[in-house]
Amino acid sequence: MERRRDGAAGGRGGGSPVLRAWVLLGTLLVLLLAGAAPAGAHAALRASDPEDGSVVRTAPTHITLTFTESVGLLEDSFRIYGPDNRRVHMEEPEHAAGAADTARAALPRDLDEGTYTVAWRVVSADSHPVSGAFTFSVGKPSPTPPAAPQDHAEHPVTKSLYDTGRYLAYIAAALLIGTAAFAALCRPPDTGPLRAPLLFGWWTLLVTTAGLLVLRAPYEKGASPSTALDVSTFPDTLSGRPGMALLARVLLLLTAALLLPVLRRRTPRTRVTAGGILSVSLALTWASAEHASAGIQVPVAMTSSVLHLLAMAAWLGGLTALLLTLHRAKTPPPHDTVARFSRLAFTSVTVLVVTGAYQSWRGLGSWSSLTGTAYGRTLAVKLAATVFLLLAAALSRRWTALLARPAAAEERQPALVGAPGPPPEPRTTHVTTAEPETLHRRALRRSVLAEVVVAVAVLLVTTVLTGTLPSRAEAEAAKAPAPQVAGLPGAQALTVPYDTGTPGGSGTVQLTMDPGRVGENGLQAVVFGPQGALSFVPELRVTFTLPSKDVGPIDAGLTDRGGYWATNDLTLPLEGTWTMRLTVRVSDIDQVTVERGVRVGR
Repeated sequence: MERRRDGAAGGRGGGSPVLRAWVLLGTLLVLLLAGAAPAGAHAALRASDPEDGSVVRTAPTHITLTFTESVGLLEDSFRIYGPDNRRVHMEEPEHAAGAADTARAALPRDLDEGTYTVAWRVVSADSHPVSGAFTFSVGKPSPTPPAAPQDHAEHPVTKSLYDTGRYLAYIAAALLIGTAAFAALCRPPDTGPLRAPLLFGWWTLLVTTAGLLVLRAPYEKGASPSTALDVSTFPDTLSGRPGMALLARVLLLLTAALLLPVLRRRTPRTRVTAGGILSVSLALTWASAEHASAGIQVPVAMTSSVLHLLAMAAWLGGLTALLLTLHRAKTPPPHDTVARFSRLAFTSVTVLVVTGAYQSWRGLGSWSSLTGTAYGRTLAVKLAATVFLLLAAALSRRWTALLARPAAAEERQPALVGAPGPPPEPRTTHVTTAEPETLHRRALRRSVLAEVVVAVAVLLVTTVLTGTLPSRAEAEAAKAPAPQVAGLPGAQALTVPYDTGTPGGSGTVQLTMDPGRVGENGLQAVVFGPQGALSFVPELRVTFTLPSKDVGPIDAGLTDRGGYWATNDLTLPLEGTWTMRLTVRVSDIDQVTVERGVRVGR
């Protein structure tokens, strides 16, 4: 009778309002995130009207850019500067004739004669901003081309914060999904140690996703993090696919928290089904806004990406759950629990190998790209780290098999009860089973810990890989006639090392002077520490001297912009090789001055 009630409950659970709510939410998520047309990763500029460097007789009425794939437009996607270095007012950009791979904006009818610089910035379908610049002239070129500030360049602090948030989100997703899968599929008798990673994973994923959603607008525009709380930018953020994916992830996490008390009273089958729908939906929020959503074979790529992320979470997050269970459970997990996870890990690794091979082929395009592109080299590092991870996993499976042998021997022991001869001594049984089991369990803890450490490194490399231009897209971008540059034409970039002679007092300063010609220039400087991390120094000073003309020193007047130093008012009046003196102060008493020659032409 009791069994019948359980079966009835299971039947009701299968069609319960909770389960129907999950199915409806998952369906809406698929329609929300997959509704846009497939597009290519990291769109490249294919053509511009007017063309780069062209001279037109009459002023054009519009500026039109055509990309290799569809792009998202920003309110500030176009910035045009006239011959007098002043910004020209333009209407809000739109897609030309509804074509998603174009960007178009109307120009004023009274453009003066001279050279105009156009800086543009759009968002690829895989969520990464793409920017560049070109020039055209009306009537005839200006004697001195206009120098526009690099408003469309990436802001280093915003990019660092956004990349950090993406990395933490990957870790939190692996911890949340993997721990839940371990509890549901491996069925440890003591689930107490798993509550902390579940809560930590949920909260971390919620906070990082909300942070990414807030930072999305300044990340797309290349603006300072201080503009993140500008509420006027939120509608534009939520209208794009990346913003919609982040919002959907927040809604999924909040819905899971609201339904959790209800699911606790449901059957295990209902809880597993609901957890599966949540996991697939969360994975879809990544697949729909990154490389899988763009390029060739989009449906297959998104399916592969979802399976890859779920397998990664089940394996790496499950490893953490197993490690906590081995160390903190009131009673050691039984052999069945460890064996179930071993089978789950083996299945996850198989899925990772298959989907990873497909995604590598899709992103590389050719074997030569493995060493000839940044994407290929990053992928090679990930593959090497994965090999170490597989070796550690094989070691864990070996200790798991050894750990299961005493249990198998104990199960066979009753068959020997009726056999002739004296029964085995209890002390002897303790020596041959309990002691090896303890040694094997300790060895398993060490190998699982090694897996977790390497897994963190793999996740870090994966985060870098998702933000790197795929080799196939890079090859396509190289075929485009327009230059893919992040700044304006003629910009000079310098990397200057410094060393104050004190611990931690060394690093590099990356400077960009735009346009690097006679007249008004913009100067940006970013300081990096000895480990290549962004460094904040109390003072950075740059002066310019032209010894051949006895001009200078001219102080650039750099100001701290919250993570980087910049000015838009550096005027170099003469052509020649200027001496740039860079002074970096790292403390109240430690500073160093470095000189570099900078060529300034017309």
